Amino acid sequence: MTSALSAVAFEPEVWRLRSGRSVTVRAVRPDDGDKLQAAMRQLSDESRHSRFMAFMRELSPQMLEQATHPVPGRELQLVVLSGDGDAEAIVAGGRYAADATGDCEFAVTVVDPWQRQGLARRVLEALIRSAHAHGFKRMTGYVLATNTGMLTLARRMGFVSATSREDPTVRVVRRDLTGGQPRRAGR
Repeated sequence: MTSALSAVAFEPEVWRLRSGRSVTVRAVRPDDGDKLQAAMRQLSDESRHSRFMAFMRELSPQMLEQATHPVPGRELQLVVLSGDGDAEAIVAGGRYAADATGDCEFAVTVVDPWQRQGLARRVLEALIRSAHAHGFKRMTGYVLATNTGMLTLARRMGFVSATSREDPTVRVVRRDLTGGQPRRAGR
């Protein structure tokens, strides 16, 4: 990983979805806490469990602080926004964080009404591009074995899946980032 980085930068992008709607993706800001909690409330119990591997209604204050204040040079938290002004809402997000080995771990979430529009793929592509550009060699994710959608997406994006040694209900998906990178969404 490039140690000279003071922060993991991400230039905002506008994406056109399969439905024809447009969304904006950007790095999280400290003032996004309320929008993150609102997005969390839009997740079904199943979606919350798939993402956090626990049943929870809201992010704890500690989780919210961590999400809105990524560690410079080690983490990137993206949010995908729909609407403008007071109607602006987070509809998806993703993050990666350096792990103890110097590789990074990722997670992606899409609120239920916005699923099946290609957002998870595009967020994961953006995370992979950024992690590669910032010197990470591998990306890992922990996915419930029942989360077939994410496991299928990971496989299609070049991740190799294995059963977790700690928990047989969890699959570990891993991708080498030193080879070719996904192309920019929409091209």
